[in-house]
Amino acid sequence: MARTPRRRASAEKSRPSIFWPPAAVVIPLTGLIAKIEISGAENLPLEGPYVLAPNHYSEFDPVIIAVATWRMGRAPRFMAKESLFRVPVLGAVLRSTGMIPVARASTAAAAKQTIVHAEQLASTGSGVIVYPEGSLTRDPDMWPMRGKTGAVRLALEGDLPVIPMATWGVQQILPRYGKLSLWPLRKRVKVRVGPPVDLDQYRGKPRTNTNLVAATDAVMADIAALLSDLRGAPRPAERWDPSVHGQKEMGRLESSE
Repeated sequence: MARTPRRRASAEKSRPSIFWPPAAVVIPLTGLIAKIEISGAENLPLEGPYVLAPNHYSEFDPVIIAVATWRMGRAPRFMAKESLFRVPVLGAVLRSTGMIPVARASTAAAAKQTIVHAEQLASTGSGVIVYPEGSLTRDPDMWPMRGKTGAVRLALEGDLPVIPMATWGVQQILPRYGKLSLWPLRKRVKVRVGPPVDLDQYRGKPRTNTNLVAATDAVMADIAALLSDLRGAPRPAERWDPSVHGQKEMGRLESSE
């Protein structure tokens, strides 16, 4: 596969920032562990705000996504659970790099928080990476499971594009709830970025649960289609729903796989 085309860096990446010191360490180390092949880089805007929505099947895939986003010319900012921001040192690092805290509970406070974050992204022209599944997929074959509405809430409130992304191959480095495998080095990891999800029919509409779920389904469908291309296999007709299978939606699965 061809290398990622060279792109000019966005202003948020090209100017000196808190991102540069960790990038100088993380990117070379990740390059030893994984050979990241990116396709569809042109779909990630080099300027302006966006919500990047990837699939989630390994505890290591945030590192791959962060490095791939950096290589595509943008600074990787994640939505992270609010409790992490209260951890000494880690919280300060998360805040200094522009990471966004998110409340797990679906409350009025969380809704207000979403509006504030959307306005912040729109005003600063920054992007954010949001896992729409909310946790590692419970699907036995590691296809994207049912999504949560946080990513589309953020996008609709701020009139931001949702950019779908899929990765495959990270499970060779760190299987879901498994053990890290560094040898052989440079395991192949494929990353594909798709065009913005068509959410026009939901913009300007009431933020009802029906509309939000339908918009989320559209995002998950695009992610699954990208992953299907990467895996060379048809995606499941129905997305895995943890509640139907008696599984917790957060935290470690009862049995390892």
